Amino acid sequence: MRRAIALGSWLVIVVSVLFCSGQPALANDYRSPAPANAEVYLITPQDGDIVTSPLTVKFGLKEMGIAPAGVDKAATGHHHLLIDLAELPDFEESLPATENIKHFGGGQTEITLALPPGEHTLQLLLANYVHVPHDPPVLSAPITVTVK
Repeated sequence: MRRAIALGSWLVIVVSVLFCSGQPALANDYRSPAPANAEVYLITPQDGDIVTSPLTVKFGLKEMGIAPAGVDKAATGHHHLLIDLAELPDFEESLPATENIKHFGGGQTEITLALPPGEHTLQLLLANYVHVPHDPPVLSAPITVTVK
């Protein structure tokens, strides 16, 4: 019994290290299905808004639920905010945490964000318990905001 517990604890540590270290996940083994009608969107700001920094960005989700990173529950995920990305991340891998990809693994549904003056693009992407986008991806339309 102790050996089984030790092995189970070891596996949890290895999986945690792999997925929290920014290393790509083995996505084909970790993709989660999303309902065809699932939708993620930005509540505020809206496309074309002129805003001041810091701004509050609020996230919306339809036909799925929010669960923190690490919680494997069907039809759930957590938000990732894509900021000024030139191209979308690889949907086959765990999303890296970067200045341009903000993780909300605690299940957060908004952020107060400081952006420099100028034009910025914002887009939401839902990902599962190990930061891998769903199949099919649950991705909002990009919006553009101008910070005064």
